[in-house]
Amino acid sequence: MAIYKSIPSIRIINGREIRTSDNAIVSSPRYRTSGESCIIVKDIPEAQIILDETNTDHLTIKSITKTIIQTNLLIDDKFKEIELGNESSVELKFVMGGWYILSSDGLKEEDLSID
Repeated sequence: MAIYKSIPSIRIINGREIRTSDNAIVSSPRYRTSGESCIIVKDIPEAQIILDETNTDHLTIKSITKTIIQTNLLIDDKFKEIELGNESSVELKFVMGGWYILSSDGLKEEDLSID
């Protein structure tokens, strides 16, 4: 289980300078975002990605495996979490206190959880 990050970069997120990487490959069961713009999840049976709005504001997640995306806020003003199946992806943006799905591929209505 590992996390591979691309060349380091500096981004301004929520008015703060964040030292991060543009891309990360996650092969760990649990991962909290840290400013990446792209995360690829693979090589494990299931993963949990936690959206951290204090250091991440725009993110694309590509799942090669089952991936649960969670936040302590809401996604699209109603969902606590979303589930990505094999070979699906989602683009998320943090705007005005909430996360919003801008684009998705392979995400179905039954993959969204209100609870």
